[in-house]
Amino acid sequence: MTDRLTQLQDAIDQLAVQFYSAMHYLDTHHDFVPLDYEAKVSDPQVTVDDAAVFEATKLELARDIMIKTRQIDLLIASLPGAGVSEQDQLVRVRKLEKQLSDAEKERQLWLARRKELLQKCDSVIVQLAQRKTEIETASGPAL
Repeated sequence: MTDRLTQLQDAIDQLAVQFYSAMHYLDTHHDFVPLDYEAKVSDPQVTVDDAAVFEATKLELARDIMIKTRQIDLLIASLPGAGVSEQDQLVRVRKLEKQLSDAEKERQLWLARRKELLQKCDSVIVQLAQRKTEIETASGPAL
């Protein structure tokens, strides 16, 4: 799963596409309304939708944009620093740094313990090999 900042950036990108798509739809599907005593004009590149369809589509586009902006608001509100003072953030960072330092010290202790145990295992293996050699030498050559 992606982090919140990536989700936020994706949502903003999607909102920009929705804005563009809405503007493109409005530009290519509107009816021409004459001003005062002008004649009604037309454009062969514009596909005029029925008034009811055009209004319903406008509402749907607006609803989609509103939903996306709410999603963006929720993502912003969920960011770790949102609504927290700079001082509180610094205190939290210091606390996390201490936890990280403590965890690193514990890791170093476990690495030292691991090295010690490996040396003991090596010592036991060497002793067993020496003992086997002594036994084989004392009992004579094997057939």
